[in-house]
Amino acid sequence: MAKLERYSAPGVFDPPTYSQAVKATEAKTILYIAGQVAYDKDGQPSHRGDFRGQARVALRAIKDLVEAQGGTLDSVVKLNTYVTDIRYRADLVPVREEFFGRKGPASTLVAVPALAHPDWLIEIEAVAIL
Repeated sequence: MAKLERYSAPGVFDPPTYSQAVKATEAKTILYIAGQVAYDKDGQPSHRGDFRGQARVALRAIKDLVEAQGGTLDSVVKLNTYVTDIRYRADLVPVREEFFGRKGPASTLVAVPALAHPDWLIEIEAVAIL
């Protein structure tokens, strides 16, 4: 299993909710996880209009994909999150903390005009190191 060190450098702001950087050593496997959205059992958007519900489904999918390869959410070193309205940021933080605790992986949050389906409000990509 990889050894992961979450850190910030002197003089670089160290935010309370994510890591500025993650150093991986002793790694054997890198997982690149495609953007996850809230699908229902038929592949259609679920939790229409419910940002927190969609965020939980996307993060649960990431968790399941990492665990399927023998990792845990602690193996996730990077998240790229795309939201259709930057005001969802306040709703995202507590949902992320449900999965990653107070100090999550290195992260990027970007507001975009639209995702692949008009009912999706969030999409999350991940990188995990095992």
